[in-house]
Amino acid sequence: MDPKHKKLLRSQRLFLAEELLVDDMIIQYLFQEEILTESHLEEIQSESSNRKKTLKLLDILPTRGSHAFHHFIQSLEKDFPWIKDKLLRLYAEDNESPPPPSFTDQCGVPDHILPTVPTTQHLNRLAAHLSSEWKSVLLDLGLSSADLYRCCADHPLAVQSQVLAGLVMWMQRNGREATVRRLLQSLQAADIPPSVLQQVFV
Repeated sequence: MDPKHKKLLRSQRLFLAEELLVDDMIIQYLFQEEILTESHLEEIQSESSNRKKTLKLLDILPTRGSHAFHHFIQSLEKDFPWIKDKLLRLYAEDNESPPPPSFTDQCGVPDHILPTVPTTQHLNRLAAHLSSEWKSVLLDLGLSSADLYRCCADHPLAVQSQVLAGLVMWMQRNGREATVRRLLQSLQAADIPPSVLQQVFV
């Protein structure tokens, strides 16, 4: 049984012992689906009270394979639909983990900056943070190999100047379309770690 299903049944053990009547319908259904064996039926039925029967069933279920929880839920369908609904709701709530932060959030870029054109200061900072991946970033932004060659030829001794020249070229060609958001898309595509960019657009 899935550890999350085991945890759920354990957390609801007392609730189930109070609310659930482990009558013939439930245990016969689980026997029919081969979750319980004949000896399990005898064990459960030999208990002196309904509460103890339910607790015995809850002891057995986690040992009965990956389909035990699903069939237990199905066995509640007819007579205990509210218990079924509660268990499924609790399981769904437990699985609702918050989504991971977006690339822009991880980079620490304020929302109001995303639709704006980056400043020369932004580009200068970015050029200082990029290393070997700068060419793939500029190609993704729409520059050609010839453009990159020209940047390298114009600034043969300083990689930062080559990068800055390429970024300025992109910005000048695209005007208002050259937004911080578009730039971040290319940086993300080039697998630039968000930590590298945290101080660039502040």
